[in-house]
Amino acid sequence: MIRKRLGRTGLPYLLLLPALALELLIHLVPMVVGIVMSAKQLTQFFIRDWSAAPWAGLGNYRVAVDFSAPIGRSLLNSFWVTCAFTVLSVGLSWLIGTAAAIFMQDAFKGRGLLRAAFLLPYALPVYAAVITWSFMFQRDTGLVNHLLHDQLHLTSGRPFWLIGDNSFTALVTVSVWKSWPFAFLTLTAGLQNIPRELYEAAAMDGAGVWQQIRRITLPSLRPVNLVLVLVLFLWTFNDFNTPYVLFGKSAPQAADLISIHIYQSSFVTWNFGSGSAMSVLLLLFLLLVTAGYLFATSRRKGADD
Repeated sequence: MIRKRLGRTGLPYLLLLPALALELLIHLVPMVVGIVMSAKQLTQFFIRDWSAAPWAGLGNYRVAVDFSAPIGRSLLNSFWVTCAFTVLSVGLSWLIGTAAAIFMQDAFKGRGLLRAAFLLPYALPVYAAVITWSFMFQRDTGLVNHLLHDQLHLTSGRPFWLIGDNSFTALVTVSVWKSWPFAFLTLTAGLQNIPRELYEAAAMDGAGVWQQIRRITLPSLRPVNLVLVLVLFLWTFNDFNTPYVLFGKSAPQAADLISIHIYQSSFVTWNFGSGSAMSVLLLLFLLLVTAGYLFATSRRKGADD
């Protein structure tokens, strides 16, 4: 009876209503609260009643984007560190995931066991995995220095991996190790839709392995890669768990990702108004990048069609 009253157009909206209500409760309401907090001088003195904090307007935003002042300079440095970290992590994760997916495309003995091993980093809880890596990066007792220095003799000494400039290398390593199985899993699913006849015809025409990958595999995976790169970008740029577990509340300057920087501005210096303003600026940046990416990819797709 209800279905007849709603008709074909009204029923889908009714079914989506619970999901939309939860989305409003979980994401949109805290987002609006964060925007309001960014316009207030909210410090530790107003924690019990944050609504009583004095109104700051755009003052917190002016402080955040004043790159001639210490707060603005540190935020800008954190932004560039995050950009470099995201480019390296996403690029290497995609490259390793693509290579592994292509390698596992043909059936061979032990493929199922190897595929399961590839997915272990993605299946492990993030905190357990990153804590394990933090032990491996220890200077005197860590497995990394034991392998690089004691076994392979690639370093002149035992470097510190969790402090100084080496912290950036350690952060990228853990991020890539954690992210590439997702790229592998996504691209493996995409490869299943490529007909084997295309490869057989290309081989009969004399095309080598690299030519088949370049002319068949990569163009066929383009729709999958468009979504995969965007998802990896958003996950990596917003990553908080990895640097927090690896370095603690205060990350080294070389690995000061913007997520940790905002956390320090909010919960270490107790300036929640400034931290909220930085969070809103980060949200706007990600929205602009996402919109630009989707516009560019859809425009290119329309030109190809």
